[in-house]
Amino acid sequence: MDDTLEILQNYLPQSLLDTFSMVAISTVIGVVLGTLVALVLYLTSNPLFFKNRVVNTVVGFIVNAVRSLPFLILMVVLIPFVQLILGDPYTPTGGAISLSIAAIPFFARVAESAFSEVDSGLLEAAISTGATTRQVIVGAVFPQALPSFIRGVVLTIISLLGYSAMVGTIGAGGIGDLAIQYGYNRYQTGVLVAIVVILIVLVQIVQWLGDALAKHFTH
Repeated sequence: MDDTLEILQNYLPQSLLDTFSMVAISTVIGVVLGTLVALVLYLTSNPLFFKNRVVNTVVGFIVNAVRSLPFLILMVVLIPFVQLILGDPYTPTGGAISLSIAAIPFFARVAESAFSEVDSGLLEAAISTGATTRQVIVGAVFPQALPSFIRGVVLTIISLLGYSAMVGTIGAGGIGDLAIQYGYNRYQTGVLVAIVVILIVLVQIVQWLGDALAKHFTH
């Protein structure tokens, strides 16, 4: 018990900081770039905008190809790429790059689904008044899709929390690394239990905040 408390006291704060930084960076990148990809997919599939089967198929194929790879395999495949950029892929920053690349196609599909839920009648009415595509997207699509969009961000954050634990399998930091190095390799069951509890609490907090925000913006 004393060993467990000492390990948690010495290493848990930095591990949590590494995890939060990886998840925060990858969430921002995933949401921003994923939204742009989602808009391409949505606009090229909707006859009210720029329906283009070729572009939609190509972009959709790339998104599905990346999503089809389990994160652990994707992370290993990306090690040479991350090493080329950073020099050392086994760092929280390297983990954030892998998480970001996994988050972009994941959130793209979530955001595309949220946009597709917007009533086409509302869009037709906006277009009939002479609104430009940008005005329709900003004034109609995003406000109507916002609750589902927020739930998608929450789902992405929760998924990235789980993925960030896998980053520890290659020693790139975070609470996953702490769980493997001390909880598993050194048979400190208390460390594993503490990390599981922390992850459960974090997921519950994120889910509660996300549900509250989605409910607030529901029309």
